[in-house]
This record gives sequence, C-alpha cells and structure tokens, in this order.
Amino acid sequence: MVIMEPVQNAGGAFTPPEGYWRGVREICDRYEILLCADEVITAFGRVGAWFASERYDIRPDLITCAKGLSSAYASIGAVVATDRVMEPFLESSRMFTHGITFGGHPVQAAIALKNIEIMKREKIVERVAAEQGNVRDTLAQLLELPIVGDLRGTGFFYALELVKDKETRTTFTDEECERLLRGFLTPRMFEAGLICRADDRGDPVIQISPPLVAGQAEFDKIVGILGEVLTEAWERI
Repeated sequence: MVIMEPVQNAGGAFTPPEGYWRGVREICDRYEILLCADEVITAFGRVGAWFASERYDIRPDLITCAKGLSSAYASIGAVVATDRVMEPFLESSRMFTHGITFGGHPVQAAIALKNIEIMKREKIVERVAAEQGNVRDTLAQLLELPIVGDLRGTGFFYALELVKDKETRTTFTDEECERLLRGFLTPRMFEAGLICRADDRGDPVIQISPPLVAGQAEFDKIVGILGEVLTEAWERI
C-alpha cells in the first residue's frame, strides 16, 4: 500500500499538477498496490469538497480522516474502505487484529454525525468552494512583500513560502528558520491575534487555514496582520 496526501502538507500546501493522480492510480492498478488517501487535513470541506479525493478524482482504495469529521469538537478518526478491501473481512472468518482504545466511541460518533448534519444544512462545503477564489486573491496581496516568495494551495488551505531573495528564491538556513519561525513569527502572530502554523519541513512557510465559515472580513484581517508581522520580520532580518 502507498499512503499519500491529496494536497501535500509538509513544505506547504503543494497541489497536484494535472494528471498526477491519474498516473498514481494507474501505477497502483498495474502493480496491485492499494492506494490510501491521507485526508486527515483535506477532508470535510477544507479544499472545497467533502473529500479531496473527489475533487482530484483519485479513486483511492482507502481514506484516512479525522479533525474535520467533528470540526475538532471531539477527538475522532476514521478509515473509509472500498468493498474490494473489506470483502475478505465480511465474507469469511478472517479479522484484522487491531485495537483502538476509543474505537467506535458512541459519544464521539454522535458528535461527528451531528457535525456533518449541520455542515450539510448550512452548506459549509459549498461555501468554501464559492469563497476559495476570494481567499487566494486576498492572500496574493502579500506577494508584494520582499520576504514572500510564493503562495500556493487551494480551498481554505494555503501556504506562504518565505525567502531571503525573491529573484533567486534563496531560502533561509536552519538557524535562520529557527530564529525567524519559532523565535519571532509564531509568538508575534499570536500576540497580534492570529493563530498560524510556521513550518520548515522543507520550505519555510506560514500555513493559513481559515475557519470554513470565514468571509471577506476575516480574510482581510488575516492579510492585515500577516502584512504587519512579515514586514517587521523582514526588517529584523
């Protein structure tokens, strides 16, 4: 089995190029490899669809999910599997010997079901799909800053890549990342009223994942705070 994120988180919200997932699916079929989509981040509206696997036509054999399943109101995760994967366990005496302490917890399951019911009623996923262009357009204003080298992502899931030189895309050293991301940006953004994730697993980035109910007022506030903090970071560097 191969496990892959529909939109790669590490390195900052890398979206797949056209035909990428079609090629992965073909290779898996050719060599009888199960394809598992890790949708812990991307499922339940984050990319403007209930599952990113739908948006990118991945057709996985399994999907892992969590977080958005309950909108983080309760700790719950799940694995979704195709009939082909489940058949041996349903049609014979075989079993998958595993144990999860809180597996099938009725309270968490009830919360998840009610959360999905509300999301459907309020058309939250459709709203993200309609607003995602506004998110990108608003965040794109930050590309004018000398420290911002790239903006990438989709839905309500974006990353700003930070650079020392916009022309050459020169990145920061490990020591500089430590001082910039954890030493300054994370506490300074929090102090200014914005919770963002500063990450340097790969490119140094600030990851931006607005609440799925956010609108233009919130997008403007995010960009306003980031603009001030990143300008201050550049001056310090």
